[in-house]
Amino acid sequence: MILGLLDDAGFQQYLTEGYNYEGLSGNDEILSRHWHTFFQSFNKLGYKEVNSRNDALLRLLKENGVTYNIYGDPKGLNRPWELDLLPYIISEKEWHLMETGLTQRAELFNLILKDIYGEQQLIKNGLLPMELVYRHPGFLRECVGINLPHKSNLVLYAADMAKSNDGKIWIVTDRTQAPSGSGYAWENRAAMIRILPELFNGLTVRHQQPYFTALSNALSNMAPHNNHHPRIVILTPGPNNETYFEHSYMASLLGYTLVQGNDLLVKDNYVWLKTLEGLEKVDVIMRRVDDIFCDPLELKNDSQLGVPGLLQAVRSGNVSIANPLGSSVLENPGFMPFLENICRYYFDTDLVMHNIASWWCGQPKELKYVLDNLSSLVVKRIYRETGAPTSTDGSELSSKELEALALRIKADPQLYVGQEKVGITPVPSLVDGKILSRNTLFRSFMVNNSNEYTLLAGGLSRTSAEEGNFVISNQLGGLSKDTWVIGTEPERTIVGSVSEPSIEDLEYATPVLPSHTAENLYWVGRYTERVLGNARFFRTVVQYITEGNRLQAKNNIETERRLLKALTQYTYTHPGFAKSIRLMEKPLPELKDVLLNENRAGSLKYNYQFFKNTVYAVREHWSTDAWRLLRGMEELWQNIPDTENVNLGMIDPLNQLITSMMAFMGLNRESISREQGWLILDAGRKIEYSLLLINMIMSMLVTRYKDEIEYNLQEAFLVSNESLVSYRYKYKAHIQLPLVLELMLFDANNPRSLAYQLERLHVSIYSLPDKVEEGDLAEHKKLLLELQELMEMAHKAQLTSIEANKKKYKRLEAFLTEAGDLLQTINNAISKRYFKHQQKQQQLFLAE
Repeated sequence: MILGLLDDAGFQQYLTEGYNYEGLSGNDEILSRHWHTFFQSFNKLGYKEVNSRNDALLRLLKENGVTYNIYGDPKGLNRPWELDLLPYIISEKEWHLMETGLTQRAELFNLILKDIYGEQQLIKNGLLPMELVYRHPGFLRECVGINLPHKSNLVLYAADMAKSNDGKIWIVTDRTQAPSGSGYAWENRAAMIRILPELFNGLTVRHQQPYFTALSNALSNMAPHNNHHPRIVILTPGPNNETYFEHSYMASLLGYTLVQGNDLLVKDNYVWLKTLEGLEKVDVIMRRVDDIFCDPLELKNDSQLGVPGLLQAVRSGNVSIANPLGSSVLENPGFMPFLENICRYYFDTDLVMHNIASWWCGQPKELKYVLDNLSSLVVKRIYRETGAPTSTDGSELSSKELEALALRIKADPQLYVGQEKVGITPVPSLVDGKILSRNTLFRSFMVNNSNEYTLLAGGLSRTSAEEGNFVISNQLGGLSKDTWVIGTEPERTIVGSVSEPSIEDLEYATPVLPSHTAENLYWVGRYTERVLGNARFFRTVVQYITEGNRLQAKNNIETERRLLKALTQYTYTHPGFAKSIRLMEKPLPELKDVLLNENRAGSLKYNYQFFKNTVYAVREHWSTDAWRLLRGMEELWQNIPDTENVNLGMIDPLNQLITSMMAFMGLNRESISREQGWLILDAGRKIEYSLLLINMIMSMLVTRYKDEIEYNLQEAFLVSNESLVSYRYKYKAHIQLPLVLELMLFDANNPRSLAYQLERLHVSIYSLPDKVEEGDLAEHKKLLLELQELMEMAHKAQLTSIEANKKKYKRLEAFLTEAGDLLQTINNAISKRYFKHQQKQQQLFLAE
């Protein structure tokens, strides 16, 4: 049926010589009909439209900021997520088998987990070799005997499955620690619906929402002490983690707070979240950090990702974790040969879904079989190692490589498992405009809510990077697929709690801002202004060099030198132009380096990289339009031409960057709620702009020059700060220093002035939470009042008064130095007050 449709003339542009897609249906006529319906809709779009939609699909994911980090990837972090336009389709009959089999398997692993950290009857009765448990780093002896307050230990479960050529579905791996991928599955579906709604025509594709509803309810029900309004957080390793996008995406989707280890602390056997308002008690942690890293006090002592004392808080019953610490021991592929007997032990029945045939090398007979058949098996270690491949396909190894593998196995056979290499049914994938066969793994997700497992209708499907490749991984360049489950479904529900919150409940729903998140938002504000200020000044300098008549006018040449020197001082890219006449005579190479060298402290690219990193660290705060701008800026940096044409190579990209940064600030001004996040971001912007303004005046206007040079520098200063038009409109006079300073320092109606920035900073700072004794002021508020008083008491006329034989406006320099020092002290006080929550040191005992 399908092959006949593929032979249609409209499909010939997609097909490659020798194509064979019988695997689309196997022996399942129902599934064949679904594919036939799909390809009818696909063919109606036409070749050009399909390719256009495919480009739009990838562009949408890129603009939405959907990323997957690949360690050591030359493309760097935040690699765009790649989605195959052709879905992975599962029939209702297949899905029923999966639902039954995976529910049984999740319940089985839940019992195994309880037994391993409890009575250990499986080991005592010889159903599970002790070496598989005790030699696995995921077995945490510190967790033995801990009684968890909720019914199900294994709240989250996922399994990777593959369909063989005979139509059977096999379990390849189990994920029991912190299963990832459900957020990507949700995003895949959202992108497909938006870009290719026609492909769903005639197919009843089940929705994914019930799973996320169950997940939200399950986490709420885990809270200890029957807390009806639990504080739930998602613990992430941070922005460099491969699936960090999903961590922030799930936090946004479920309405939870995304935290890193240093956002939490343990005090009095409770876990606390550091927020701008102080410490907030945490009830439930959905962790995405490997369990061994979660508590440096009792587990991995050099971990920077965990929370010291977390295990003691769990032991005390004051916090619940999904999944519990120690659950990674279940991801051991060495368990697979023993699951059938364990299933009979607990349920008195066989496994509904079978594992890929596996042989644990810790047994003599099985070791011999693996060594004798090494070239036809896939070999796995019983645990994953950082930086090492999870699986080794023996058929792809040379004879010498096979010998080396055999020696490693013989040296410590208990650490290795051999698995049958099942022939996976290939499915169609759209690659470079052609339909090609690719092997596919499908990951399904389950959550236990009120002792009942709910399966995500769909999941995360991943294809091999090359045809026939058995090892499938996003790290190895595979694509993802949207997964369609065909069939009827229960009545849909909305993601969220079981019941709608009442007015009285709203105080519990108020989002809190972790201190680490607040610090990143603060630096987003600072780096936004830093990049924008540097770009504007850089543009002003380059424009003056290219447009000035530097070969004929001596004053122009001297002005150019003063501007180049000021650029080095303003950007802190010393030595630069500060002391080198040679660089000033041929400034283009140095200008390019200050613009594009991302490894040079102070360069524009260097500051932009810091801006980007802080933006990604709090990615859940940005809208889709903001991500579109951010992606545009990244592409701008990638495509800056290496040319001697200064206008094309520097000014045009600077114009685009400035416009994009202004748009980014405008979007945030219009879309971010005027709560703590916006206030701290705005405070960062105001402090950075004020410091930059003072630094520019110090670099350009404090030193005395000839009248014409001073005029040129003052004009360049106003241009750099977008204030030349305001000056002309207000004063209707030639540029002169007293008026320039009046406009840029003291005019509270000028949004570019220092006075205006300090007024807005006052509003932001006084709106932030502050717990001090009544009648007292926090240090940063006192300092701000002192700075505002300095501004009010300044003798404006004396700032530009000329002292005999002096080369600088000394009073202006002293005023700016004092103002800059106060701003830096305010910055330090804000950091100390809101971003650091250091506990007082307590002496454990007194020595006589």
